[in-house]
Amino acid sequence: MIEPEAAGFVLAGGRSSRMGREKALVLLTGEPLVGHALHVLREAGLTASIAGGTVSLRAFAPVVEDSEPGLGPLGGICSALATTSAHWTVFLPLDLPLLPATLVIYLLARARITGAVITVPSVNGYAQSFPAVVDRAALPQLRAELEAGRRGCFAAFQAAAESLGQRVTVLAVELAVQSGRIAHPKSLPAARWFLNVNAEEDLRLATACRAPLVA
Repeated sequence: MIEPEAAGFVLAGGRSSRMGREKALVLLTGEPLVGHALHVLREAGLTASIAGGTVSLRAFAPVVEDSEPGLGPLGGICSALATTSAHWTVFLPLDLPLLPATLVIYLLARARITGAVITVPSVNGYAQSFPAVVDRAALPQLRAELEAGRRGCFAAFQAAAESLGQRVTVLAVELAVQSGRIAHPKSLPAARWFLNVNAEEDLRLATACRAPLVA
């Protein structure tokens, strides 16, 4: 079922310098990383598009080009928010292929209940910038941060929330797992969900984590 008030975007505008090749097209268990990220969003019931990235990615989903390339993930977020009419937008980087769709569903549900401008998860006591659920009302302040040369996503999220009289809502993944609200299809511990695939070693570890379970 498609969620009518929300949309999902995969952030794919990075330079892939550590990987040494276009990260979006790197294969993990036979599927490119961009495909894994799009699958998570679609499994969560969202229409899925790509923010940033190259023309070659249009074969996987609609691509929203950065209005000004080279400004990092925050530039992609602003470009995506400017093109969508959805109230809530979920942003997911393509280098977190172990995240379960249940986490996205949980964050989005909590954002809707609380009315939070920005909702992100935490693991081991540390807030994570992504996946992030962003209210479209945050766009003016996020754009102001970008134009001021402050490109850090979490700091921009904080500024946007504060401008609307809120704080960033941070939800502890471990507590949600313990309460049965979210789960991983391969029973991976929560800390593993946030493995960033930035280099070949990370790719090997992610491949091992996604290997079929042995009965």
